[in-house]
Amino acid sequence: MTTNANVASPTSGRTFYRAQVWRRQLILVGLTLALLLSLCVDLALGPARFSLSEVVAALVTPGAVSQQARVILWDIRMPVALMAMVVGASLSVAGAQMQTILSNPLASPFTLGISAGASFGAALGLAFGVAIIPAAIEYVVPINAFVMAMFTAFLIHALSLKRGVTVETIVLLGIAMVFIFNSLMALIQFFASQEAVAAVVFWTMGSLTKATWPKFWVALSVLALVMPLLARHGWALTAMRLGDAKAESMGVNPRALRLEVLVLVSLLAAIAVAFVGTIGFIGLVGPHIARMLLGEDQRFFLPGSALCGALILSVGSVISKILIPGTIIPIGIITSLVGIPFFLFLVLNHKKAAW
Repeated sequence: MTTNANVASPTSGRTFYRAQVWRRQLILVGLTLALLLSLCVDLALGPARFSLSEVVAALVTPGAVSQQARVILWDIRMPVALMAMVVGASLSVAGAQMQTILSNPLASPFTLGISAGASFGAALGLAFGVAIIPAAIEYVVPINAFVMAMFTAFLIHALSLKRGVTVETIVLLGIAMVFIFNSLMALIQFFASQEAVAAVVFWTMGSLTKATWPKFWVALSVLALVMPLLARHGWALTAMRLGDAKAESMGVNPRALRLEVLVLVSLLAAIAVAFVGTIGFIGLVGPHIARMLLGEDQRFFLPGSALCGALILSVGSVISKILIPGTIIPIGIITSLVGIPFFLFLVLNHKKAAW
């Protein structure tokens, strides 16, 4: 009897593993289908309403719909809807890998000060016309935001290289950056004109309304560049969740990996925040939802985080259009109002959290 049990054990283990892989693949497919549905609904909503069948027809065969529908759907709404997906995916992936390399469930571009640094850079351009790179005056706001976000990330990393600095210290450094940049933002608003203050406040709310095809292609290109680089370290990142000591015993260099991943995710977050403003919820909650659905295996967790973030922001874009008819509410407000209670529900009721 014992012999039979020992013989059957490897087979049952392989069967269980295959079932888990199959289940996770189905979840990824389900998230993809939900994202496509949300995209179609997002395109259908607006001052000029379209049915889902009209939207699908415009996507599949643009020549089958009227010129007015093509212009509205492809030139006006499509870049906004696609930008929501790309920005959501970028912020969620950035938050997921920050949580992985720092072993902290609260790590995200927002809580580590990267978003706050980007907001400060944008505020300098909006309030006083200060261009960090003078040659690019035409795109002063997004470039200022990008440069300050990357500066913040490198500053945190430089401070983390000091002897005795732990992962917990890095998180505290990020929180300190948030307070510093928020204070500088308040100082800018104090000295700026009333019109400039309104522009700064609106930008910090996060908005997709100024998305364009060029901005979308830039954001998509960065995401397409970073994702394979992160996937290449999938096994090492999975090992990092066991702690630095165990990761080192498996041949992983935690310090070097942490630096590379921090640079990559900072690039993702900087581009996203530079184009749409501050959105602080996606990078925190998207990874948690993906982790609950798919576990820590980076083969599924990485694409799952991207899909969850894209879906959350796409649904937020839909809600921003229907909450008050005729008014598009800034997406950052929607994601916070809808997402934070949902996040608290997940934290308080999910008993299987790996943290």
